[in-house]
Amino acid sequence: MRKVLYILSQLNDEDVDWLANAGRTWTVDADESLIHEGMPVADLFFVLAGEASVSVSGVGELVRLGRGEIAGEMSFVDSAPPSATVTALAGSAILAVDKRAVEARLAEDAGFAARFYRALAIFLADRLRSTTSRIKSADGLASTSIVEDELDEDLLDQVSLAGIRFEHLLTTLSSARIER
Repeated sequence: MRKVLYILSQLNDEDVDWLANAGRTWTVDADESLIHEGMPVADLFFVLAGEASVSVSGVGELVRLGRGEIAGEMSFVDSAPPSATVTALAGSAILAVDKRAVEARLAEDAGFAARFYRALAIFLADRLRSTTSRIKSADGLASTSIVEDELDEDLLDQVSLAGIRFEHLLTTLSSARIER
């Protein structure tokens, strides 16, 4: 869940409402693929409940994404095809926001664009630090970076607000019909 805090700590309430209203939600069927390795992806995905598996062909499962995790953001930033497959596990609830809608909002609202890209930068920096830390740990090297379950002190002030925003997002979405 802490990953979504990085995103929502940078966005404002209006931004979160926009995401909720612009996206579509559904409860996934067993092993439904959200993203296929090497294939263009049209949406950003937020795991609202449950889990999604991230795997790479020839390697297998790398990690599981839980509540509040995001998928599809790397291809959004650099437009390259996804380097992994993301499969939502049965019973997971997903919010999908069309990338074209996000791009249109970015073009029309400079404030949203600044907040959104800052949020992605913080999120991706954390992911890189976590990956580097796991690699160092696997090699037996000491790590002085932030550990996976630890938040950067600069973000702690905004964590509570981000948690409230995530709950607001879930409440907003629960009042809408969840598609299948």
